[in-house]
This record gives sequence, structure tokens and C-alpha cells, in this order.
Amino acid sequence: MLVLVTFAVLAGAGTALSPCALPVLPALLSAGSVGGRRRPLGVVLGLSITFTVTIVGLANVVDGVGLGNDPLRDVAIAVLLVFGLALLVPDVAARLEAPLSRLARFGPRNVGDGFVSGLLVGGALGFVYTPCASPILAAVISVSAASGKTIAIALAYAAGSAVVLLALALGGRRVFDRVRRAGRGPMLQRVLGTIMILTAVAIVTNLDVNFDQFVAQHIPNVNLTASLECSKTLTSRLDQITGRKAKFVAANGGSDCEGSGTSKIHAAAPGASQATLLADARGLEDLGTAPEFTETEDWFNTGVGGHSHTPLTLSSLHGRVVLVDFWTYTCINCIRTLPYLKAWNAAYAKDGLTIVGVETPEFAFEKEASNVADAIGQFGLRYPIVQDNNMGTWNAYGNEYWPADYLIDANGQVRYKTIGEGDYDKTETAIRALLAQAGQQVGSKSHPADVVAPSEVATPETYLGTERAQGWVNGPKSGLHDYGAPPTGGLALNDFAYSGAWNIAGQPAEAVSGTRAPGLDLEFEAKNVYLVLSSPGERPLPVHVLLDGRPISQADAGADVHGGVVTVRRQRLYSLVSLPRDEQHRLSLRFAGGVTGYAFTFG
Repeated sequence: MLVLVTFAVLAGAGTALSPCALPVLPALLSAGSVGGRRRPLGVVLGLSITFTVTIVGLANVVDGVGLGNDPLRDVAIAVLLVFGLALLVPDVAARLEAPLSRLARFGPRNVGDGFVSGLLVGGALGFVYTPCASPILAAVISVSAASGKTIAIALAYAAGSAVVLLALALGGRRVFDRVRRAGRGPMLQRVLGTIMILTAVAIVTNLDVNFDQFVAQHIPNVNLTASLECSKTLTSRLDQITGRKAKFVAANGGSDCEGSGTSKIHAAAPGASQATLLADARGLEDLGTAPEFTETEDWFNTGVGGHSHTPLTLSSLHGRVVLVDFWTYTCINCIRTLPYLKAWNAAYAKDGLTIVGVETPEFAFEKEASNVADAIGQFGLRYPIVQDNNMGTWNAYGNEYWPADYLIDANGQVRYKTIGEGDYDKTETAIRALLAQAGQQVGSKSHPADVVAPSEVATPETYLGTERAQGWVNGPKSGLHDYGAPPTGGLALNDFAYSGAWNIAGQPAEAVSGTRAPGLDLEFEAKNVYLVLSSPGERPLPVHVLLDGRPISQADAGADVHGGVVTVRRQRLYSLVSLPRDEQHRLSLRFAGGVTGYAFTFG
């Protein structure tokens, strides 16, 4: 644990110097450059406190009472506007400092003028301080309930950031003191007030979020401590925070340590010789013995010709190359991998490949065998599928992602793992290499059909329930609430809004009939928009689809929209919008009462 705490301090210090921290620095420097000599300490301490509380679980608590994350940003905006105005208008500053100075009597006597107001400004900034994502920070955030370990790591991370931020604040204050001594104090104060107000405006318009996304997508090695945090010394200990341990290293790395996998496989040429494939097989490290399928429920597509539901075991598949694919049928990322899995099954099943799709549900309705059977038929899957409702096999593999593929050789050893989308050529090369190693004469490569390339700029997915909702401007709130009329003004990009009456729980959001039709409005950028929907008793219920205020044309409509209407029956992913290219639009949905929504995805 001491090693993790030490790494957390270093990681916090490094990320405070990264470009991701830039959106809060102007306000931090401005707030720390006025008031008494202890005010910079108050600002940094306030930021550290709220940042720590937020990442160890406050966001989950707030979601649980139906407030979502936006109120935290609203608090930050209000505080920054008030204190920016106080710097611009001296009378406002005097009225503001008077009650705060009385509060300071309850604290240490030597904190100095402006310490409490510094705490407030810093506390507001802590809600919007988003340093570059890192393995340590991601591990803390991924734990749904705060514990002693997560709090200790979060405090260490915040302390590392605080030291650097305090040094910057003190350095900025020294520079600004020279400006004051030159007789330009009043002008400087007005400039600093303007900076704080502009920072608040940037948060209102999501410029800080857009900037962080731009940094993540376009600036390589943005995390100054990435190599340190992706070291084996650290990654081997992250399970001490999460309580989960990944058993096998992914060849394509993880979301935080890209390329940390050990496999040296490269995409082979279509006509690669048997000798080349055997050499590729030798480059695939033995990652360990594959766990057996555990705590499974119904099986599909097994037996001769795939017409039975006989359970499979890895021991019964000994001598064959096995690809275990963790997926769930409403996950858009999983759905986009299916054309490749189907093509590999068609090309290599005769050569000794068995694909087993382990359907581990994300939503409760995905546990129903009839829904899984319908999805198998809808997607035309012919390889074996098994339900993993209790996550027994998922946990046996130490899996953490949808989708994730584990390639097992003929002797039952995991030789290759990949997570997420992409790297299909490398995965196919690994399949062909292990088949060659098993003594098969491998034929030509597969030919996937109906492939959909994911957009690189798509609006991020979000959920309708309270557990993982992001981007909602007015909710969601737990229970039955009327969200009023649809928004009449423009929504910012990636903003979502409820209207009408909805009964919302942790995962589902049910439209409730009332004086106005329940609705969802969103401003998105993508080629394709999908929404997981269901209807009670599979009763056909309509959802009207409008693009930029008009019924969507058939040319822009998704496959499930006909005449501007989606008819919801089964619980599944529905395709709402299909554009020729990535475009920004306003999408409005008007629901019949009883329709339940779960999650938006974009591509």
C-alpha cells in the first residue's frame, strides 16, 4: 500500500503540470493573487478537499438522490461569478468578506485575511478540476463505494497535485505583487476578476470539457507520469484498490496504459505461409491456463449443427483453438465486433476454431434467455453462446470490459487477449497462427461483411437512469417527476434534456403519460444514434423521432425508424439515426407512456 500511496503523490504532482489542468489554472492564479498572504493556501486546500471527496464517491451519492453531476458544476459557476464580480466591484468584495471573516474566528487565529473565501473559491474549482486520467485515478473512481484504501490513495493523489498547485499559486502571487508595487493594483484586480468570470462562462459552455477531450485526442503523452504509472511495479498493485485483478494482459493494452501488452504479434499478409504463421505463434506469450466456464445458465448454438443447448466445457474443446468473447447484446461496441466474429467462425470453424460468446448482462432484462435468443437470431450468430448472468465466468477471467476476447490454444492456455474494438487484423493473425501451431493447414483469410467503422468524434454514450447518467441538463431524478416542457433554446453539444413525466430508477427510465408527451432532447455529433428501449409485455408502442425539429426523413433514419416513428416491442438496441457522415444535429424523441429507455450510444 505504501508503494501505491507514493505513486499516487507523484502522479498527482505530474498531472497538475499536464495540459488537462489548464482550464482551472487562470481562476486558481487569480483567486490566489488577491487577499491576505494565506489565501493561496485556502484556495489550494479547498480545491483538494472537494476534488478528493468527489472522486471517492460524492458523485455517486448525489446521483442517488437524483441531482446528477451538473449541480456540482453549477455550484462552481456561481462561486466563480460571485468572486469575480467581487474583484471587479470593491463594494461587493467588502460585503462578501465581512461574513466570511466572522466565520474565520472559528478556525486557526493565524490563517490570515481571505483564507475562508479562498477555501470557497478553491472548493468550487475542485468540482471542475479534471487532471488527465491515469491508472491510479481510474482505479479509485471505478470503485463504487468509498473505502479506507480509496480515500488514502485519493488523498495522496490530491496532496501531490496540491503541492504543485500551491507552488504555482505562490509564484503567480509573487509576480502580481510586483505589478501592484508598480502602481497598477486596481487594474490588476479588474483583470483577475474578469478572468474568474470568463472561467465561469467557459464552464457554462462546457469549454473546459471540450478542451480536455481535445487534449486527450490530439496531444500525445499528455500525462507526464504515464510511463511511471504504467510500470509493472504499479499496475501489478492496482487490484489492491479495486479488489479486482485482471488475470491476463491485453495485447492492445488498456485504456490508460495503451500498448502495455506483451504480445509481439503483427498483422500478417493474406497469403502468409505456414512457416510465417508458426513463427507468429511462437511470438504469442503463454499468459496462463484458461479458466473453465463457470456459473453459466442457458447455452445456445451447441451440439451437432448448432441445434442444441448442450453445455460446453473447455476440457471438451481440448485440441481446438477457442476464442472466448465477452459481450452483451445491447452494447454498441460489442455489436460492431460481430461481423468479424461471424466471418472468423465461417472461415476457421472447419480448421479447428470454436468461438464461444459469453453474454454477460449489463442491464437486468439482458438476463432473460428469450431476449438473448432473439438477439442471436437478429444478429445471425451461429457460434455457441452462453449466458453469464451471475458474472461467474467474467470473474473467473478477471475481465473488466465489453467487448473482450481471449484466444486459447489447443492445449488450453490463453495466448492472446484484446479489449474493445479494433486490432481485428492482429486478432485474425493470432487465430491463424494458433491453428497452424495445432497442425492445421489454414486457408485464406476471412471476409467480414456489413462492417461499421466507429466515429472518432461521436458524442459519448450516456445512460437514462441515475446510476451512470452524464450530460443531462435537468436530471435525472430518482422516482416520478415532471420535467416540464421541452427546451425551447439551443442545447450545447452533448447536452441531454428530459421533458414531460418520467419514472426513473438506477438503470431504467419509464415514460409516463401526462398532459404533454414525455420527451428526450439532445444535441449530438455522430453518424449513427442508438437507444436501448423496451415495452411492457412487448406491446407495440410508438416513439416519434424528430431531427432538427422536423420528423426525420427516411434518408437519415435508422433501420428501426419508419415514417418518423420507432415501434418499440422487444427489449433491445434500436437504431434511430443513420447519417452519411459525422454531423451535428438536435434529436428530439416523443414517447408513448410505458416505453422504457436505458442508454444512448453513438457511432
